[in-house]
Amino acid sequence: MEIKVLEKSKTKFGFNLIGEGHALCSVLKKELWNDKNVSVSGYYIEHPSVGMPTFMVESKDNPIKALEDAAKRLKKKNSELLKAVKKQL
Repeated sequence: MEIKVLEKSKTKFGFNLIGEGHALCSVLKKELWNDKNVSVSGYYIEHPSVGMPTFMVESKDNPIKALEDAAKRLKKKNSELLKAVKKQL
């Protein structure tokens, strides 16, 4: 996965998420909405076959910190899911 920065300011962060599709973007977008400081969290893919996701995050605070925090929360949720699945084996 690679990030190409399109826009970066104190309250906005726009980027392309190279090598990813709807799966990660959808979950990340939803998790960002759990942050009370995030006012915009969304993405689009111009063409489903060849397009890459263009993501935008706007926050009252630091949008990059909001992304980091969302990624950490998702990592924790994934660990919990993995533990639950392993219990079933």
